[in-house]
Amino acid sequence: MSMDSDLIPAAEACRLLGISPATLYAYVSRGLLESRPGRAHRSRVYRRQEVERLAQRKRLGRGAARGAAQSLDRGLPVMETRISLIRPDGPYYRGRSAVALARAGATLEDPARLLWDCGSQDPFADPPGDWPARLAPLANAAELPPLSRAMAVTPLRALRVPPSFQADQAPRRALAATRLRQNAGLLVARRPAGPVHRLLAGTWRPGDEAFAELVRAALVLCADHELNVSAFAARVVASTGAHLHATVCAGLSALAGPRHGGATARVCALLEDARQSRDVRRLVAVRWQQGEDLPGFGHALYPAGDPRAAELLAMLRAMPADPATMELVEAVVAAAAEVSGRRPNVDFTLAALCLAHGLTATHALSLFAAGRVAGWLAHALEQQTLGRLIRPRARYTGLPPDGDADAPHD
Repeated sequence: MSMDSDLIPAAEACRLLGISPATLYAYVSRGLLESRPGRAHRSRVYRRQEVERLAQRKRLGRGAARGAAQSLDRGLPVMETRISLIRPDGPYYRGRSAVALARAGATLEDPARLLWDCGSQDPFADPPGDWPARLAPLANAAELPPLSRAMAVTPLRALRVPPSFQADQAPRRALAATRLRQNAGLLVARRPAGPVHRLLAGTWRPGDEAFAELVRAALVLCADHELNVSAFAARVVASTGAHLHATVCAGLSALAGPRHGGATARVCALLEDARQSRDVRRLVAVRWQQGEDLPGFGHALYPAGDPRAAELLAMLRAMPADPATMELVEAVVAAAAEVSGRRPNVDFTLAALCLAHGLTATHALSLFAAGRVAGWLAHALEQQTLGRLIRPRARYTGLPPDGDADAPHD
């Protein structure tokens, strides 16, 4: 993508938006737009696509029907939930800070109980059980990609379990607990047993207590993030009355996309490019100035920085890790801050955590999936309790029907 076609000067951005330069700078400070260094001294340029998207939002106005049209990309709220709240200092799980929970030593099972509104019930009291003999070869097939293995076995496990949408809350939560632990087992091709962070860390780096502590905190911080893409997908499926197993499959399928869970792979690629570069700052600056993204940096919901990433990065710096990789991570973080003003998000820190311990992008994605399933199940349980189908309407903008010249279209 060339500089000329994708990046535009401030004057052009103001023209497209119909605003003054002062208002344009205000948009940047509020996180509505991002600016990058231009070719001329002290000049700034803007991504045409972002400017045009913001201009379209301005044209849509605030009417109910038109407002809904712009709400599906981190815009207006589309439904109510009691599960989680996103604030500048990070997500809150039913009023409890995720960062504080991670800092206090909570395991993934603790926010799961909180997110599922368990009260005095402990859905993890019973063991998750072993794989049925017919499924064990597939569940333990380590040569398969983790998400693919989980998506293959999960619907087959549902064949032996009664439908969950007709059950009372306690059996649903118990099923959710089994589903969470079995999902973790599938992601590492091991029999599910013990706390999830112990299962993952013990499989990837046996005996490394410092690494297990990082995995524990990462799982807690990734447990839920409101109506993210995978949670919304799981919730839509749950609204049909489908089994909790189906909602987990929906979440895994959404997570597999490169614009969601696949972001960790793009972070690892950036770090590898930086490792091969003689000048990390120049590498980052050239990418940014040419209109390329910096994967793992910036977050639309955290203009001042992702608190989850800050917490994990602080822990990673304080614990033993590969010095060369940590030096590389610090160099990329510093370069991104200087060039773009952006700070790391949770995708970056998950990738950095794994690379600093000799693991890969696949492990980072599995870590994310093992934690986020707690949130998917929370949204599924809440939606099943509501008993309503999620079925939005589309605003048709195509060709009018044959012979109907007066049909509305854009």
